[in-house]
Amino acid sequence: MLTVRNLCKRFGASQDARALFAGLELEVAAGEFIAITGESGSGKSTLLNLIAGLDSPDAGTIQIDGTELTRLSDGEQSAFRRTHLGFVFQAFHLLPYLSVADNVGLPLVISGGNPRERRPRVEQALADVGLAARAQSQPRELSGGEMQRVAIARALVHRPKLILADEPTGNLDPANAAQVLALLRERVDRSRTACILVTHSSSAARIAQRRYVLDSDGLHLA
Repeated sequence: MLTVRNLCKRFGASQDARALFAGLELEVAAGEFIAITGESGSGKSTLLNLIAGLDSPDAGTIQIDGTELTRLSDGEQSAFRRTHLGFVFQAFHLLPYLSVADNVGLPLVISGGNPRERRPRVEQALADVGLAARAQSQPRELSGGEMQRVAIARALVHRPKLILADEPTGNLDPANAAQVLALLRERVDRSRTACILVTHSSSAARIAQRRYVLDSDGLHLA
């Protein structure tokens, strides 16, 4: 599903540019759940941004589901993200003026799918994360754990090929964090969606099938 080859990202002026990482290699199969840990500043979030096409590498290639991202224009990358990728963030990023159901349905609206298919898909996505009864609630009425479950439903509702989860439990207490991670892993397994979890927490990383550490030399199996 994902193939990364010889990826390099540098920061700074050309004379003294610093390589955040170089020669990075990664393969993730459909339905596979991997975790990436590393010290603060090691480039974990930058790597996710590169895979998402939100940033450009200095060298290397990124291929998702047979499409080479580095060959796409900005507009093509945007369209690709809308249909192929799902995102789960630390800060939830729910729109406060929309209901839970409308937040979950946003990827379907943005991708321009059939309006008649939206409601049943949103209802199923919320049922899958145990929040069918909260469809008309506002985000402010939810707990942190519930908001992250909504974010997982939103990330999966359009049936993406790859989920990118950036510190999804960073704002949660340990009990809620464990529940959210277990739910994310269960939904990924059921949907056969690939998932990359970036986390500073070694305990959170244990939910994954494979675990990596990121440093300036690239990724290393933990």
